[in-house]
Amino acid sequence: MGWKAPKMSKIENATLGIRAPDVKRLLDVYEVEDETVLPALENLARDAGKRGWWQTYSGVMSQSYADYIALESDASRIRQWSGLIPGLLQTGAYAREVITATNDAGITADEVNGLVEVRQARQAVLTRPGAPLELWAVINQAALHQRFAMRPETMRDQLRRLREVAELPGITIQVMPLACTPHPGLAGPFSVVSFPGPMLDVVLLENFLGNSYLEDEKAGPAFGSAFERIVAAALAPDDSLALIHRLEDESS
Repeated sequence: MGWKAPKMSKIENATLGIRAPDVKRLLDVYEVEDETVLPALENLARDAGKRGWWQTYSGVMSQSYADYIALESDASRIRQWSGLIPGLLQTGAYAREVITATNDAGITADEVNGLVEVRQARQAVLTRPGAPLELWAVINQAALHQRFAMRPETMRDQLRRLREVAELPGITIQVMPLACTPHPGLAGPFSVVSFPGPMLDVVLLENFLGNSYLEDEKAGPAFGSAFERIVAAALAPDDSLALIHRLEDESS
């Protein structure tokens, strides 16, 4: 490559970026012949210096959350098992209630507003031109029975939103019934984030203190297999939407 060793070390340790043309030269040196690798890595190199829209909200977001949004914006598919309505499917009113309830009691109104805006802006990936994100979400039925005493219309509007979003291409919604068989999701919520080309899946694990990530050759397939078992235990998509519609009518 004609580089000095310190430059190579900085690139390998992610302290120095690399230009797209140099990616191709490196892959030639490494004798990489997989035709899916080059365009994927070249696109990453081109995008590496771009400023994401979410960076405007750095004052109200944790770095872990910002990292996830960056992954989400590049993803081609997300498979998600959740005890709540997933963020990509939330209405603004539902998001406000959840954000207020799950953050520190000292969170300010401005911070809540900012996080609600972020959650709504994230949903643009579902309708982005050319290659909208594919989302397969399995939601615990208990989440659909949530009620908000001060704003009873919140859940009704959220249920309607689920039915509307389910009509988008590439969106699949299933409900895990209360009377379900035991399944791997009992261990906790997770998301499997997949990307175009040869990139490994990234698994997101969520908890009260924040997010953690798994990215290795075993994690993606293991959680992918667990998700398939969760899907098998859940109601079929049509039956799920029928249940959502019934609960929406009952909440009116």
